[in-house]
Amino acid sequence: MQARMVPQNKLPWQVGEWQKHLSQANLSIEQLYIKAGVAMHDEQGIKKANELFRSRAPSGFLERADLGDLSDPLLRQVLPDPAELIEHQGFVSDPLGEKQSRSLPGLLHKYQGRVLVVMTSACAIHCRYCFRRHFPYKENRLSAAHWQQVVDYIANDASITEVIFSGGDPLSLKTETLRARVEPLLSIAHVRRLRFHTRLPVVIPQRIDAEWVNWMSELLSESKHQVVMVVHANHSQELGSEFGLAMQALKALGVTLLNQSVLLSGVNDDADVLSELSQRLLAYGVMPYYLHLLDRVSGVAHFEVPQQKVERIYRELLSTLPGYLVPKLVREVMGAPSKTPVHGAL
Repeated sequence: MQARMVPQNKLPWQVGEWQKHLSQANLSIEQLYIKAGVAMHDEQGIKKANELFRSRAPSGFLERADLGDLSDPLLRQVLPDPAELIEHQGFVSDPLGEKQSRSLPGLLHKYQGRVLVVMTSACAIHCRYCFRRHFPYKENRLSAAHWQQVVDYIANDASITEVIFSGGDPLSLKTETLRARVEPLLSIAHVRRLRFHTRLPVVIPQRIDAEWVNWMSELLSESKHQVVMVVHANHSQELGSEFGLAMQALKALGVTLLNQSVLLSGVNDDADVLSELSQRLLAYGVMPYYLHLLDRVSGVAHFEVPQQKVERIYRELLSTLPGYLVPKLVREVMGAPSKTPVHGAL
C-alpha cells in the first residue's frame, strides 16, 4: 500500500526547525530567571537546587507564561526552588521501584502485556516534579548492542503486545534515529501497538514536522500497528494554536492522541483549571487520559496536593464535566500490576 504523504506546507514550520528550539532550551540559571522576569529570591538555595537537577526550558514555553509572576503555573514547573533541598519522609530517589523493574539496560517490564523503553535521557524541558530526576540514565544508555537485546527480549515474549517509548523524551531523538530503532519491531507478530510518551509537542510543537508526519503516515498505512501518542500537559496555558496544528496533523492520520497530567500544588490543583485543560485538549483532538497523583520522588514534596483537596477537586470534575472529559485519577504504587485508581475510594 502506498504511504499517504503529507505536504510540508500543511504545517507552518520547516523540517528540523524543532532542533533549533531544542538547542536553545539550555539556559544558565541566571538566564532562566532573567527570561522569567523574576528575581532570584534565594540565590544560594536556587543554585543548589539547580545543581541537583539542571533547569531546562524552551523559549516557546516561557513565552506562554505570565512573566514576572512567580506564582505563574508554567514558571512554577521549571524554576528551581530551594524547597527542593528539604528532605521529607516518604520521598525517595526511586519511588516507583524502577530499578527492580529493569529487565535489560533501558527496558522496564512492570506490567503484563507491555514494556517501556527508556530511549534517551534527553528532554526538551526539565519539569521540577519529574519522577525520573534521579534515574540512572548512564546505566540505561542504549547502545546498538543493547538495542538488539531489547528487540530480542520483546520478540521472545509473545505476551508483549505494546511497546512504550519513554525517556527522557523519545521525541528529542531525530526521526531517522527513531525510525531505525522501531523498524525491527515491526516484524514481531505479537506487537500490535507502539506508544510514544512525550512532552515535546506541547513545549516545542515544531517537533511534529513533515518528516515525522510522513513517517507516521507510513507506519499506519503500511503496517498493522496502531500508534498512540500520550502528550503531557498540566495546564491549558501550555496549549497554543501551534500545538493544535500538530495534533490535527497526527489525528488526520489516525494516531490515537491522549494526554496525561500530574496534579501539582500551585499549578493545576483547581477544578476549573483542570476542566479548562480537558476542554482545550478536546478542541485539539486529544482525549484526557490520566491525572496522576504526584510520584513521591525526593525534592518535590512542595508540589504535593493534600488528599482531602484531591478528593474535593475530583468530585467537582465529576459533577461538572461529561464523563469522557474526566481523566482517570491514579497513583503509581511500587510493585502494583497497574496504575492504581484513586477515584473509586471517593
